[in-house]
Amino acid sequence: MPAAQRLAGDTEEAVFFIQKMDCPTEEKLIRERLGQMNGVGALEFNLIQRELTVQHQLPSIAPIVDTLKALDMLPAVKSDSLDASAQADAIDQAAAYRIPARRWILLGLAGLAALGSEIMAWTSGDERSLPVIALALLGIALGGLGTLKKGWIALRNFSLNMNFLMSLAVIGAAVIGQWPEAAVVIVLFTLAEMIEALSLDRARNAIAGLMAMAPDLATVRGADGSWTSTPAREVAVDAIVRVAPGERVPLDGVITEGATSINQAPITGESIPVAKQPGDAVFAGTINEHGSFLLRVTAAQGDSTLSRIVKSVQQAQGQRAPTQRFVDRFAQVYIPAVVAMAVLVAVLPPLLMGADFHPWLYKALVLLVIACPCALVISTPVTIVSGLAAAARHGILIKGGVYLEQGRKLRALALDKTGTITFGKPVVTDVPSLAPSANQEVLLQLAISLATRSDHPVSRAIAAQEGAAALEVSDFEALAGRGVRGRIGGELYHLGNHRLVHELGMCSPELEARLQAFEKQGKTTTLLCRGAQPELLVAVADTVRPTSREAVAELRQLGVHVVMLTGDNAHTAQAIAAQTGIDDARGDQLPDDKLKAVEALGTQYGEVGMVGDGINDAPALARAQIGFAMGAAGTDTALETADVALMDDDLRKIPDFIRLSSKAHRVLVQNITIALGIKAVFLALALAGMSSLWMAVFADMGASLIVVFNGLRLVRGVPSRVG
Repeated sequence: MPAAQRLAGDTEEAVFFIQKMDCPTEEKLIRERLGQMNGVGALEFNLIQRELTVQHQLPSIAPIVDTLKALDMLPAVKSDSLDASAQADAIDQAAAYRIPARRWILLGLAGLAALGSEIMAWTSGDERSLPVIALALLGIALGGLGTLKKGWIALRNFSLNMNFLMSLAVIGAAVIGQWPEAAVVIVLFTLAEMIEALSLDRARNAIAGLMAMAPDLATVRGADGSWTSTPAREVAVDAIVRVAPGERVPLDGVITEGATSINQAPITGESIPVAKQPGDAVFAGTINEHGSFLLRVTAAQGDSTLSRIVKSVQQAQGQRAPTQRFVDRFAQVYIPAVVAMAVLVAVLPPLLMGADFHPWLYKALVLLVIACPCALVISTPVTIVSGLAAAARHGILIKGGVYLEQGRKLRALALDKTGTITFGKPVVTDVPSLAPSANQEVLLQLAISLATRSDHPVSRAIAAQEGAAALEVSDFEALAGRGVRGRIGGELYHLGNHRLVHELGMCSPELEARLQAFEKQGKTTTLLCRGAQPELLVAVADTVRPTSREAVAELRQLGVHVVMLTGDNAHTAQAIAAQTGIDDARGDQLPDDKLKAVEALGTQYGEVGMVGDGINDAPALARAQIGFAMGAAGTDTALETADVALMDDDLRKIPDFIRLSSKAHRVLVQNITIALGIKAVFLALALAGMSSLWMAVFADMGASLIVVFNGLRLVRGVPSRVG
């Protein structure tokens, strides 16, 4: 939006890719500076993706860019709501970022210089000789100027961060004559930062690997009928694309010609091929197993189901999970506390006990190095993003770290029946007439006419009956949880369930008996009523998914109480529950009833989840601690509304999700324990005078790498259902 057209108070958004933002150190510095700027609102940091999102009310992002450049952060504009054209170049800059080979060469030379200084000092016994100092200065210049520059920037901005602490430690070591150690420390610290950046790339690649599953090129039919290889990002909606056997599908679309089987594992997580024919939807990134086919593109590359999955996972990374929020708060107290301790260690013994100043200053410098919280703070986002990526590859889309952590706490789960426990594609089994003198074909045509206007699975089954064209319906109205009504030929008709018939006062003892007979068989009954008289009964049967019983059994083993909530009658609910092993089945549930049931379950069990289609069950899904959407592949609504979206229709992925949540929690606890444990050990060693500066750097580097690689274990996949 041009600046001249902006209204006062409009909130704009800019997303920056920041090459040098890997650690909470940089985040703290940026937050302190931008947080003081007038017109800048919320700041969202994604360290894994090196992204900063800024909400602002500025006429231009230039002041933000200038501030970031002043902090030596090298920002690239990834997107800007004030200037849509800024996106393409920024993404190219982001993709081009690599650690230059020159940096590794300079670091190697710095290491040789620092090591030479250390050896020369050790052999000569003089740490202050000119050759020793010269080699140490060379090592510092080649390997540590970047850190010293960052330390100066931090000092200028009054930010107590690791670069400032490390710079202070190096300068302090030089001041007290420990030149070789100053050089070794700065080289080790730079090496640790570079190795940490490389290890974090594995977490980034876990997400990038999802998007890489879609091919960059598509074979597109031109206006003259010729076929050309075209970049997938340039293919327009409604274009015709050809997919050969063995190729990955480049874009979302609908098959127009040909038949094949598709491996949908990149989207649904299940590798069993699915038969596809004309009219069936296919998704970008899935694998064409056999025949060649043509598809009509239904979504541009950036709007494909796979792209939405990747975007959702990336957005989820930016939402801090409970453990991460705890760690952030802890770090805010931890660093000042250690710095205060270092000052006391340096000052009190010489003042109170007359001790030599140099040894205690050295101990204080070691404490400053140990104070780095990077290992502690980086451990949580790495673990969370690894879990999110593993789940996405398994066909489980988790909308935030909070849900990944919360899943293990679920103690009750409410399941919708239609489309969740069952296939949701019922078929008509019986159509007895209730008006002996009426023409059954005419009554069925009336029922079909009303059913055609509804999207309920039972209505769709009735509308699918052949032999009668739908009639015009006026004054149509959907009756939530009960059915529909409308006028045909000026006469009012109702088409609804057992509950609706009761509300209309039309249920006689004879009709009740007939309805119960069908319902005891697990069939759903729908009645067509004209005026005050039921005239046609339509019985519909749904079939249970073969995986539902296994899923319920697994949930029980995990200590989760399973409840079925359905708008169908109680008899149908009990019949389906008997087939799936559910003890608590509740029928005749309106949306408000489901909401109350979820609230009651929450009161009784604590953490409760709800599984539904994301639309009709919206109140209950919103009330539950975690809302699950079934069969979300290609469905915008489900992807947007659910906390956890199951990309196929397999309920067994819910216990998989709970197991992944438990594993993620264990890894988070391990990482926090490792990070704090190593810090505690070296703090004690430093106070006892048994730890040197280079040992402290090694400890910090080792802790960071241990927690990063431990967190990356989750990328291997979702814990097995077996055991």
